[in-house]
Amino acid sequence: MPVFRAAPFRATSCRPLLPEISVLAVAAVLIVLGATGPVPALAVVALASAAASTLAGVRLSRLTLNPESPPGGPSVGRLARRRAARPRRAAGLLHAAVVTAGLTAAVLPLASAGYRPAAAVAGLVGTAALLVGGLFSLSPRSRPPVRDRLHRLLDQVAPGVCLVLTAWLLLPYAGVTSPVRLMVAVALGLLAVDALAALSGADRHRGSARCRGGAALTLLALVLLAALPAGPAAGRAALLAVPPLVVGVLLVAAGGRQVGQVPPAGQTALRWPRAVLPPVAAVVAVVYQLQAGFLPDLTAVLLALAAVPPLVVRELFGAAPAVPDGPTVTDPAPAPSAAAGPGGATGRADLLRALAARSEPACGALLVVDLHLTELPGRLVRDDVAAEAVRRARAVVADEDEVFDLAGSGLAVISGSGPMIAYALGARLLAALSRPYEVSGAVLRSRPSVGLAELGRGRPEELLRQADLARRRAAQLGRDRVEWYDAYLEEQLVRRLDLERELPGAVARGELDLVYQPVLGLADQAPVGTEALLRWRNPVLGTVFPAELLPVAEDLDIVGELGVWVLDRACRQLADWSVGGRRLWMAVNVTTRELTSPDFVPRTAAVLEAYGIGPDQLVIEVAEPKVATELPTVVARLAGLRSMGIRTALDDFRAEQASLTQLRRLPIDLLKVGPEVATAGGDPHRPLLDVVVTVAERLGLEVVAEELESAHQVEAAHRAGCRYGQGFELARPATAERVEAYFEEFPSTSR
Repeated sequence: MPVFRAAPFRATSCRPLLPEISVLAVAAVLIVLGATGPVPALAVVALASAAASTLAGVRLSRLTLNPESPPGGPSVGRLARRRAARPRRAAGLLHAAVVTAGLTAAVLPLASAGYRPAAAVAGLVGTAALLVGGLFSLSPRSRPPVRDRLHRLLDQVAPGVCLVLTAWLLLPYAGVTSPVRLMVAVALGLLAVDALAALSGADRHRGSARCRGGAALTLLALVLLAALPAGPAAGRAALLAVPPLVVGVLLVAAGGRQVGQVPPAGQTALRWPRAVLPPVAAVVAVVYQLQAGFLPDLTAVLLALAAVPPLVVRELFGAAPAVPDGPTVTDPAPAPSAAAGPGGATGRADLLRALAARSEPACGALLVVDLHLTELPGRLVRDDVAAEAVRRARAVVADEDEVFDLAGSGLAVISGSGPMIAYALGARLLAALSRPYEVSGAVLRSRPSVGLAELGRGRPEELLRQADLARRRAAQLGRDRVEWYDAYLEEQLVRRLDLERELPGAVARGELDLVYQPVLGLADQAPVGTEALLRWRNPVLGTVFPAELLPVAEDLDIVGELGVWVLDRACRQLADWSVGGRRLWMAVNVTTRELTSPDFVPRTAAVLEAYGIGPDQLVIEVAEPKVATELPTVVARLAGLRSMGIRTALDDFRAEQASLTQLRRLPIDLLKVGPEVATAGGDPHRPLLDVVVTVAERLGLEVVAEELESAHQVEAAHRAGCRYGQGFELARPATAERVEAYFEEFPSTSR
């Protein structure tokens, strides 16, 4: 089982979807119609590009929604906030680029023949600027070593010359001067080889590589449209622009959705596309020219000869021994456990062999470490980081311990120490690997996770699987920690994976539901409001409660989508209950991430207006333990809600000294205390609830005692001065219909 790496961004399915397949099928049909004559070629270009750019624009527009602050709040600094905003900014620029490309192709049939080249050039320039900005925001590149850049350049020169020659020979250039013709051929060749390099390189499964390849194909199509003759001489040649334009914009959208996902490990570059396709294309172009009765001109001969020197230089350059520029690690004693070179899968194979070679019964522990870089560097920089990480690990492990590089996903250590020593070793690895990495002119930070599995009689693959499951659990719990494997942990991970698989799309499938728990006045036991509680009714997983649901939603970055649904459904239900003059409030829980989003206050106001609800009938609750990290922003948002007349509440109040101090800063109306505070209030030596109520009265707050599950707790809360209460002893959460029937028992229900 491969060692997986925790993805830093939300995971999005990248399987081929029906809309993309449908657009490609429509484009193919249109090309056939254009080639056979029923549909004009420029109309085919306009229709196919409109369909593709519309779909790509819809895909990318979704990535610009639900902005969020970077982890750590205001203390992370301006640089971290800029980095956190890059994906959303990149999605916006790429969205504008594909729309511009589609509009450019759509305008061509409408423009007169004399203005078509100018319209195509204008669209080309605008699209190119937006694509360059989007790609740079998506993945700002670090500068690899000079030797690596020279290798990459030489790898692309010969294929690029072949593609330039192909463009020179095949495209119609009636009335175009030779210098302009050569410029267009060079542009087409360079864009084609760049797309080929991006889509066949070792990083071809990464979102940034697919965006780059799609951008190159899109620009290639626009260059072709701009270079075609203005009059009817272009003929059906415009159809050549349809495949790269359609595929290009779809690749840009697919790559944008993939950014942040971790591609399969151990991928190597596909060399045959660059070695085979350009020469074959050049040969086909020459044969076509000869069959048409045209002899190659001087430019074609020079281009054909220009492809030879780069091949010779590349072979000579490649024969020299490669000396890495970054930090390297030399194993003091070559052995089967030597760390594998970056980029290969040998490290995992050596690890499995070393585990199999240990004597039975084996004792000790296997540690698997995921570095989890907070930035997404290029492959060469990642290799340097991996080498530095192995060096640091060797500095902290014992002499007899073995260290293995797991090819970009982290490293592993086989230790002969017992459980306590192995756990201490994991803590030392965390400290060593968390320090910043200064490689290739960049400073990268890591938040490692360590998983441990005790060595025993299991197969090597099973031991590695167990350690990796423990590592994944450490990552889910917040990283920067060490976790041991056990059977219960595996059950939790399987459950978590099921939740992550099923939760996306739950809103669209209609699986979410709300139940409502009445809030009663403790003086007369009459209902004054309700609290909306989220439930996820999944046919596979059953009913999932918020305590299990919300952490998964936050990791998947869909908590905003759930919050929008909850607020809308709760306000709609409150509007139904308000018919006939009944006055109740509806309390809705929101996460700190939702509350601090810039559009939360105006969006809430819009929902109230849509359902005709008075602002004082809505109570927005935020949990007290979560507000400290974003306190200034939380204060501003709560103040904005109160200025509109919406009431605010602080939930899960802990009644600690820090919480009491913080309470003075928060603009809230209701204070909700849990059973631990109410129970402590019954102790004459710790009148905690009395203290909380006294402080709340001085601040003008009303106290709600929640989770009251016995008559004794209800009486203690009332005696201490709590005005409201909720809990199983008073009323259980129920569906809207059952709560409605409960309200009917209190005809005079009001605020």
